[in-house]
Amino acid sequence: MADETPGQSATIIDGTAIAARVRASIARRTAILKAEFDLTPTLAVVLVGDDPASKIYVGMKTKRAAEVGMKARDIDMAASAAQGQLIGVIEELNADKDVQAILVQMPLPDQIDSDEVIDVLDPAKDVDGLHVINAGLLVSGRVGVVPATPLGCLALIKSVTQDLKGLEALIVGRSNLVGKPIAQLLLREHCTVTTAHSRTQDLDAVCRRADILIAAVGQPEMIRGDWIKPGAIVIDVGINRLDPEQGQEKGRLVGDVHFAEATQVAGAITPVPKGVGPMTIACLLQNTLALACRNTGVPMPKDPEAE
Repeated sequence: MADETPGQSATIIDGTAIAARVRASIARRTAILKAEFDLTPTLAVVLVGDDPASKIYVGMKTKRAAEVGMKARDIDMAASAAQGQLIGVIEELNADKDVQAILVQMPLPDQIDSDEVIDVLDPAKDVDGLHVINAGLLVSGRVGVVPATPLGCLALIKSVTQDLKGLEALIVGRSNLVGKPIAQLLLREHCTVTTAHSRTQDLDAVCRRADILIAAVGQPEMIRGDWIKPGAIVIDVGINRLDPEQGQEKGRLVGDVHFAEATQVAGAITPVPKGVGPMTIACLLQNTLALACRNTGVPMPKDPEAE
């Protein structure tokens, strides 16, 4: 779903509306699992510390899980928790047959090695798709768990056009959670894929070649309107709160793309907020549903309202 606003050329991709449709489908299939198999998908979310943004995000995941009929088990740990304590919690969740999906909220406090924590996760319950086994399965084109944000990005792109064959795609950012997996997903769609990063030379010129531009760098409004190819699909993963101490508008949320400029050039663009964010949570629930079926041997129900 997309909207057009007078004075701009770009279609605004409505992530909130698309995510609502995805969640509605998940809710219908979750109801079937309960009725036919007495199975309620359960997601365990581990939060270490009291980072405000993480607490808000975890709260939203829990709320959305309840709305679609799933169980969310929140495990809150002190910011001073030792690595061994966290690993112990994860090992307990790995062994708990009533939990089909586990998420460890990032970032973790400095005293904890996030790679070591991810390695402890049971790959079959790794709902964020960060374990090296899931990352390897994605690269090899086999069935694993794909991180939710890249799945959401692909769904938003496909809301504009289903056929991506031969399009030139650029991902600005190379994180394990977004940049690398979305590159693999777009390769599966037969795009020509480039990944740009902090060492990329002439980034603006590289951006101008892209039919699909995905920004995931965490730098407010870094990508300007004149960096964008006319008619391109722009997916803005960034979410940044402006800092009044730096002379910026107090508290306003912006993406990694200068939205006002980009809307004059792009063919379609996601807003911040109400773009990628809602889709990330919807796809997290989609992963939870898939893992619940896979880990219990129950067939994935068909959506009775799907076309």
